[in-house]
Amino acid sequence: MGKADVHARLSYALAWIRGRTDTPPRAGIVLGSGLGGFAALLGDPVIIPYGEIPEFPVARVPGHAGRLVLGELQGASGPITVAALQGRVHGYEGWSAQEVAFGARVLCSLGARLLIVTNAAGGVNPDLGPGDLVRIEDHLNLSGQNPLAGANDDRLGTRFPDMTHAYHPELGARLEATAARLGIPLKRGVYACVSGPSYETPAEIRMLRTLGADLVGMSTVPEVIAARHMGVPVVGVSLVTNRAAGLAAAPLSHKEVAAVAAREGERLSTLLAAFLAEAPLA
Repeated sequence: MGKADVHARLSYALAWIRGRTDTPPRAGIVLGSGLGGFAALLGDPVIIPYGEIPEFPVARVPGHAGRLVLGELQGASGPITVAALQGRVHGYEGWSAQEVAFGARVLCSLGARLLIVTNAAGGVNPDLGPGDLVRIEDHLNLSGQNPLAGANDDRLGTRFPDMTHAYHPELGARLEATAARLGIPLKRGVYACVSGPSYETPAEIRMLRTLGADLVGMSTVPEVIAARHMGVPVVGVSLVTNRAAGLAAAPLSHKEVAAVAAREGERLSTLLAAFLAEAPLA
């Protein structure tokens, strides 16, 4: 992990962030490719570029602003402080899984009682098309990396965390109820994390479908593992931006992915804001 262990590095980052704002967030959210617009819903925001935070890895992929935004949403019983990561780093950039998960660990360490992870994903299930929102109910870690590899720090979590409920089923059901109330279609699916950065071949997509995947992407899973290691419940949502290789005629491009995410992301922001306003975060 470099010059200091994870706990020490988190301490450096937290001390700096708390020097800018001392209000602990009740929820944290990681905003994926093109989905950073949610942060605009936060009132009285404190905006901190990743590059200013000690030890924080800096996102450099198009569609990832690279900022921590802390602000308020109006909840059912008063304002809720939310901490949002506008963008994430990825293993394909050369970051280790521990670094990829560092931002999520920061949100959890700041006091978040719930972590929401979002991403732009390819649709492996033929029933999923561009613009579909999908609640992640489980995942396949096919990246070849795990953020818990190496010596375990018992101050962060147990050596062998149980991942039976990587995504909190009751909170997931609440998200579905919120979507139904708002009239926003929300499907369910299994997310497969691969290393990237090349998109998958048609044969790989057929393999993923055989393994039970509905969605595929290059992120999210390290953050979920780290949050569960720290005992924080997780809710995940994918925005399908394209049909995976072999399921559509057009070649895949990141530009298209980002464009669809930016165009369709408003519905996801609306859903997540309403969900957080109703979620039991006490």
